[in-house]
Amino acid sequence: FPEMLSNPKLVLVQGTLNVVMKQNVTLSCLSEPGSPPVRYTLFKHNQQVSALNRSDLTPALFTVTISSASDVGEYKCKAEYNTSRGGKYSNSLHFTLIEPISKPVLSSPTSQAKKGQNVTLSCLSENGSLPITYLFFKGKQNISPQKTMQKREAAEIFLFIDSLSDFGTYKCKANNSFPNNTKYSNSFNFTLAEERSHSQPLIISLGLILLLLIIGFALAIPFFIIPLYKASE
Repeated sequence: FPEMLSNPKLVLVQGTLNVVMKQNVTLSCLSEPGSPPVRYTLFKHNQQVSALNRSDLTPALFTVTISSASDVGEYKCKAEYNTSRGGKYSNSLHFTLIEPISKPVLSSPTSQAKKGQNVTLSCLSENGSLPITYLFFKGKQNISPQKTMQKREAAEIFLFIDSLSDFGTYKCKANNSFPNNTKYSNSFNFTLAEERSHSQPLIISLGLILLLLIIGFALAIPFFIIPLYKASE
């Protein structure tokens, strides 16, 4: 009588669970103990992908090519004897498709700043697999720790404009688990906001008062000054 089959183990022997398009992965399925011959069947989303017969105690090796988004998700294998019904199922392996990120956009609510002001910089890559890690630079110098975003939202840093050197060129970079896919953003520069003189509002007010006095004097000439002049003749 054949030995009772155990639940087979599904193991990834080539590739990674985070996959890219057109990548090949190899899966191994083996039931120990068990008496050969054993039939192994690989399932994707509960649909049969492939089946192999093993006449010895070597694992069944399945190669899968990730050719579309439907090729990722849950995989299982099944071990069974040809002479029996049922069978035993393995653990699950989940594949996730990773996509390259797009060029991040560096922006700020304000483009003008003055000394002593706090400003915000935001960096966001609209496309690409999460999580995405961001890093901010001024010139070639790193000015922030890495910020890893688990959601599709911008990474932000807060800066204090302390001197003219803080008006340099800023950039950010982004990357994710997609291999060799670091992208740099556009450049962003703050411009120095013009600071108004404290005396400027006073000068404007005095000018308006003087203008009103001149207009008032001009309006008074025909009503008061001319009649008084005629009365004195």
